[in-house]
Amino acid sequence: MKKLGILLIFVVLATATQAQIITDKTSKKFTIGFDIYTDVLTKTPANYNARTINQGFNVFGTYNFALGKSAHTFSLGAGIRSQNFYSNTQIADLNADTIQFVPISNNYKKSKINLVYLDFPAEFRFRFNNTWKVGIGFKLGVAIGSKTKYIGDITATGPRVYAKEKRINSLEKYTFGPTFRVGYKWINLFAYYQPARVFQRDLGPEFYPLSVGLTIAPF
Repeated sequence: MKKLGILLIFVVLATATQAQIITDKTSKKFTIGFDIYTDVLTKTPANYNARTINQGFNVFGTYNFALGKSAHTFSLGAGIRSQNFYSNTQIADLNADTIQFVPISNNYKKSKINLVYLDFPAEFRFRFNNTWKVGIGFKLGVAIGSKTKYIGDITATGPRVYAKEKRINSLEKYTFGPTFRVGYKWINLFAYYQPARVFQRDLGPEFYPLSVGLTIAPF
């Protein structure tokens, strides 16, 4: 996750230095960028203590439709979203239909779940003086991957293990929520709130993520 995030930052910053080779006409039609953010869980189960920073990222591309002769646009596209939720808990039984998080009693370094979605964003983007931007939108997500990761002791006396399990049961297939961006040129503040459940009703805890971070979109 960290290596991929660093690589994405490097690639986008490198391509930003070449932005002048893209014509104004092309750059107005297409936007390519990514979001770096942290997730805040607005509701969590009992005994679930979330880490302060839950880093995640989106990579997206959109086609921009001009609104008349103005600089404003309506944008449609697709992207990949990766969310990480770190806590002091583990899923009690990954094979069970009902997902329960239980506190970790042994020494551990990291415990998280990772959820991956294919997103379809739609957004109205308003430009002012061709530098300041405001985006108000909505996106639909489709779950395409999930896993858990644990680094810690098996028992109170060890040994320490690095465990990764794929596929978490009872996830909602679809997510949705509003998005908001405001910024200067190709750097924006970004927010996304998901009122849809992460887990199916009565089969898992109520998680409602609020994502807050930065958007970098040189094109």
